Amino acid sequence: MQITLSKLFSICEWIMKLAYVNLLWLLFTVAGLAVFGFMPATVSLFTIVRKWQMKQAEVTVWNTFISIYKKEFIKSNLLGFNLIIWAGIILLDWHFVNGLEGSMQMVFFVPLLIISVLYFCTLMHIFPVYVHYDLRVTEYIKNSCLLGILHLHITLILTVSAGSIIFVLLYSPAFIPFFSAVSISWILMYGGMYNFRKIEERYIHRNPEPISDIRA
Repeated sequence: MQITLSKLFSICEWIMKLAYVNLLWLLFTVAGLAVFGFMPATVSLFTIVRKWQMKQAEVTVWNTFISIYKKEFIKSNLLGFNLIIWAGIILLDWHFVNGLEGSMQMVFFVPLLIISVLYFCTLMHIFPVYVHYDLRVTEYIKNSCLLGILHLHITLILTVSAGSIIFVLLYSPAFIPFFSAVSISWILMYGGMYNFRKIEERYIHRNPEPISDIRA
């Protein structure tokens, strides 16, 4: 009975932690007027999830969230603006292609489809890469895209998993304020950590020194 109660308490504690950090993400996204708050709040969320998955003891959620939010506010928004610009260009291109007819539409359709897939792969890995490595903004985009393509099977698994979570949340909208962002970030970070371990194992096999760009 004591073991059962201990496990039940641990589960309840984790549920409270997940709900708490999700509410912080929602609050600070709104506090930044969404446009400026989404990126730093999401980076803060992924940072905490990463620390949990790395089994780092005694993660102070509030202090960590605030610290990362302030520290990464400008850099993360710069990355976000780059992603928005590219998304806008892709959407305009799709609008242009839809206006074409016949063979000309097919000529532009295939390259644009490939670019769209590359962009989607980048989005699926951009936050795990951001919180795990300390790089320049352009390097985050490049490495996220390469990671998504080189580990395409993981990208597909993450897509299906995240899509399933979104479906469940839409079916039960009462859970959205408490478990929406944190559940998706957990899945994406888990896949990211799997990829990072594989990359780091291959790197260490070839180079005796550890990768210097990994964040603490």
